[in-house]
Amino acid sequence: MGVAVRAHLTIHSSRSWFAARLASSIDRRMTPSRDILEYFFQLRPGKVALWCYLIWYLATVALYFDPSPSIWLNALGISAIVGTALLLSVRGGPSADRWQVFRLFLMPFAVSSFSALIKNQGFFLVFAPGLRGISAQLGACALFLVAVVGLKAMGGKIRAGPA
Repeated sequence: MGVAVRAHLTIHSSRSWFAARLASSIDRRMTPSRDILEYFFQLRPGKVALWCYLIWYLATVALYFDPSPSIWLNALGISAIVGTALLLSVRGGPSADRWQVFRLFLMPFAVSSFSALIKNQGFFLVFAPGLRGISAQLGACALFLVAVVGLKAMGGKIRAGPA
C-alpha cells in the first residue's frame, strides 16, 4: 500500500471516528429529558432513599426557612470540616466520583442547617409538628416515590424511545 493511500485511510478513519463522536455527543445533548428519565429509571433503592432525604430536607427548608447568615455560615463551616474528613476516609479505595464528593459535603451541610432550622419549632425527631409540615414532607417524598415506581413500570418504553 502506498503512502498516499495509507494517509487517506488514516484521515478517513479519523474523520469517521470524529463524526461518530460528534453525532453521539449531539444525540446526547438533544435528549436531556430522556437522560433524566433513564437516570431515575435505573435508581437503586439506596439512591432512592438519598433522594427522599434531600426532598425531606428541601420541604423542611421551604417551610421553616430562616435567612439568618449565622445558620448558613455555620453549616458551611461544618460541611467543610466534616466533608473533608469523609472525603479522606473514602480516598483509601477507588477515587470518589464528583457526585459522591458533592454528597459527602452536602450531607453535613444539610444536617447542620436542618438542625438549626427546626430548633425550638416543636419537631418530634425529624417530623414537623403540624399537619401542614408533615403533609408537605411526606407528600413530597411520596410523590417522588410514585414517579420513580411509575418510571420503572414503563421502563421499556423509555428505553425504546418514541414509536
